[in-house]
Amino acid sequence: MSHAENLEVAHSSLLLRSLPDGIIEKLLADATTRSYERGATVFLQGEDANVIHIVIEGWVKLYRVSQNGNEAVVNVFTRGHSFGEAVAFRRDVYPVSAEAVTECKLLQISARSFIAILKKEPEVSLAVLASTFKHLHELVSQVEQIKAQPGAQRVAEFLLGLCDVEEGSCVVTLPYDKVLIAGRLGMKPESLSRAFSKLHDAGVRIARNQATIDDVEKLRAYAELDPASAWTKAL
Repeated sequence: MSHAENLEVAHSSLLLRSLPDGIIEKLLADATTRSYERGATVFLQGEDANVIHIVIEGWVKLYRVSQNGNEAVVNVFTRGHSFGEAVAFRRDVYPVSAEAVTECKLLQISARSFIAILKKEPEVSLAVLASTFKHLHELVSQVEQIKAQPGAQRVAEFLLGLCDVEEGSCVVTLPYDKVLIAGRLGMKPESLSRAFSKLHDAGVRIARNQATIDDVEKLRAYAELDPASAWTKAL
């Protein structure tokens, strides 16, 4: 991917796309592009947050490691997503670590430059608020899924998020390994395997790193099914 294409992805990201072209050009003037191998560390929890990251290619996970050594996946980002804004603007330290879960390329914008433009151009704050709200909304949705949805429905929603069609059949490639998918959905790997099996009746077949979906609308209906309905029918 050329430098111009990198900038085009950044330009269309949620963080930047609502800004005037002139401001985007200023922000990207001293931005740098870095490539990471799979498994490479982007930053570690506790390090100073000096840059804002936009994913150009690949997938990146944010995670925390508990005192007992267990890893909790906080979020996973791909092309066009940004992360690290809030702590960078506060000139704080990262509360999580970031790792490339596939080969990836990131555009990194200087937080100092971004803050300077924020002070001169107040309308830029609206883009930052929109991006922050998007991250918050995604976290709330994750918590809601973990608290209210059975595992198979969580997996169904995850697969639907990878589909590029609204109806008919679809084949999607799982973007990262199943252990990480399980962590992202608040499940254990064995629970994920059981969930995949339950989705057979909804027309989903898993082979290696691909999922074949016979009917996207049928899978969506399954994902949106109210878990309480089974109790209602039993009364």
